[in-house]
Amino acid sequence: MAKNTKNNDWKGRLNVVYSTNPDFHYETEETEEVSTLPAGQQKLRVQLDRKNRGGKVVTLVTGFVGTDNDLKELGKLLKSKCGVGGSAKDGEIIVQGDFKEKVLDLLKREGYTQTRPVG
Repeated sequence: MAKNTKNNDWKGRLNVVYSTNPDFHYETEETEEVSTLPAGQQKLRVQLDRKNRGGKVVTLVTGFVGTDNDLKELGKLLKSKCGVGGSAKDGEIIVQGDFKEKVLDLLKREGYTQTRPVG
């Protein structure tokens, strides 16, 4: 006899094994994905950063509100247009090197009108 494991969500429950309260709802670790704001409403900040990078300069774009896929897509665009590497995670894009002015121009061309340089 095979067990039905599709409805068994005990692994997703947090801190409660069993409750006798019929109205009790279990907490789960699911987080809601934030929808991406339109480009004109994004308030991005572009700055140069040297902290914890061995003295090397990176261009840091912060303040992105949206899904991880949209963040990575914007990061890929900026990195390819600048011809360098970098990363895009946790709401920020890191572009290796001093490309502050070029990144600002690229963002404005893409419709990000509320971008501003910091520092």
